Amino acid sequence: MKVISISILAVLLFAGCKQGTGNQTAENQKPNVVVIFIDDEGYGDVGCYGATGFETPHLDQMAANGMKFTNFYSAQPVCSASRAGLLTGCYPNRIGFSGALFPGYLVGIDADEYTMAEMFKDQGYTTACFGKWHLGWQKEFLPLQHGFDEYTGLPYSNDMWPRDNVKGERFPDDHRKSRMPELPLIEGDEVIDSITSMEDQDMLTTLYTEKAVDFINRNAAQPFFVYVPHTMGHVPLGVSDKFRGKSEQGLYGDVMMEIDWSVGEIIKALEENGIEENTIVVFTTDNGPWLNYGNHAGSSGGLREGKTTSWEGGQRVPFIIQWPAKIPEGKVCNKLGCAIDLLPTFASITGGSLSDNKIDGVDISSLFMGDFDSAPRETILYFHGRNNLNGVRKGNWKLVLPHTWRSYDTEPGMDGHGGRRIEMTVEAPELYNMMRDPGEQYNVAAYNPEKVAELMQVVETARAEYGDLNVGIPTGSGTREIGRVEE
Repeated sequence: MKVISISILAVLLFAGCKQGTGNQTAENQKPNVVVIFIDDEGYGDVGCYGATGFETPHLDQMAANGMKFTNFYSAQPVCSASRAGLLTGCYPNRIGFSGALFPGYLVGIDADEYTMAEMFKDQGYTTACFGKWHLGWQKEFLPLQHGFDEYTGLPYSNDMWPRDNVKGERFPDDHRKSRMPELPLIEGDEVIDSITSMEDQDMLTTLYTEKAVDFINRNAAQPFFVYVPHTMGHVPLGVSDKFRGKSEQGLYGDVMMEIDWSVGEIIKALEENGIEENTIVVFTTDNGPWLNYGNHAGSSGGLREGKTTSWEGGQRVPFIIQWPAKIPEGKVCNKLGCAIDLLPTFASITGGSLSDNKIDGVDISSLFMGDFDSAPRETILYFHGRNNLNGVRKGNWKLVLPHTWRSYDTEPGMDGHGGRRIEMTVEAPELYNMMRDPGEQYNVAAYNPEKVAELMQVVETARAEYGDLNVGIPTGSGTREIGRVEE
């Protein structure tokens, strides 16, 4: 893949002759914003959240410089839906998103949805996205049509290719994935190369990082927003030679160490340009770990289950934020937060406006500033499937609704091979106290009927707004259509 090596060389040459630059200050300019979004990283995959077998010193330093959340949630426990929620401030099913979009699908983010990038751009920010998009692969759905000035990355997940996830060898013609195209590397709106080997996958974290650093160097004198949705640690895992074999944990640990390096490189670029003080940096992940991949999967940190489930391990994720000019150092926030809150929060902080579209996010900037007496988010809704409401959390209580899921409670795969999963069902509502039982082991519904009734009121309101296929309601009063293109 010649483009990657050429791109990296160009960035390094530019960085070598760069003048030291931006004179932004918190007093004279709106803050820059960097959102680093990881794929399939679990709650227990960062040092300050208890990771073992590898170290994440840059992320740990971020938490020391700013704040980490212990009750932060992705918008849904799977790729495309999670990203749609992050960028639009909506529960994904409000805007027609569910699951993961595959190559060949004719849907994507609708032109009428107002994205985080558009909110920043309308304030004069320069915007960029480097990494995995996964909100539709046709031109109408790509980043440049939704508020970004620059884009380099993959349009969907790195396992959506006609190759196996162990050696990168092409599948035979009778395999279900054989008709998938090679993974396209896109710059702007154009395919500039293809990912056709495990060696190509190895270069992706470095590519995105150096693209982000170059963007920061070029835009240090003006407000910018850069979104870095890393492909890793989604299977198949790829890591550069810089980190291969460096962790005790194995390949997954190597990948996490390179992700941590990426965070360090981005923060170093802010420091070198004199703009770290006036830049908000966020680190979080799209959903929990893909546990049936065994040693190629992350850790849910003691939470139950993982990706694609509505148990805590599927949707509760690490969240770290630093903004030296405003956010107090070394704080831990235990209040509820969700990725859908970032759009209205950033709008509030920067003075941006939102569209007339109804959204679900709330402004949690008071928490960022250390006001832990406030509780701007009262509930979390756990949607999954096409439009299935599987649970609701209010304060320290979580009600799990009757539903069926594919459990990881069986023997996992190894070395890039996925293990099987087993179907399990919740037959009646189950109640868990998240303060005492974050692992969701002890159903206390029978002892707290008044709490079950209270949370069921939240459920019924949500069903009217969004629908719930678990009880035969396909849609609600507040949903909108996903974008579509003609075949």
